[in-house]
Amino acid sequence: MANKLVIIMVNTDPRNGEELGAPFFQASVAAAMDYEVEVICTATSGSLMKKGVAEKLFVKPGSPKTVYDFIRDAHEAGVKFYCCSPNLDLFDMTEADLIPECSGIVGGAHVIEAVMEDDNTRVLTY
Repeated sequence: MANKLVIIMVNTDPRNGEELGAPFFQASVAAAMDYEVEVICTATSGSLMKKGVAEKLFVKPGSPKTVYDFIRDAHEAGVKFYCCSPNLDLFDMTEADLIPECSGIVGGAHVIEAVMEDDNTRVLTY
């Protein structure tokens, strides 16, 4: 049985807030079930790791809870967030621009290794 879940946010567009709730909620649930959980934000979703972006987004218009609140909840549950290295250039940011909940920067090899080499890992993409 797998003990690690990797959620890759590659197709989720932060401009569509309703797309953002499920991956963070499922990450929180998996962490609460004592699974090791990583969320890797890449492509357009990488912008969520930049300070000031997720604070302005909402899953549902009128909700008091921002996307950043969902990220913080997941992080408090034990989820580790990562930004994919090409996003630094794509969104004109440095490591200092990353939200405190982001555990660091990973490259494509990290993703491929998790998918191909770790039999204890399951992967979800959004």
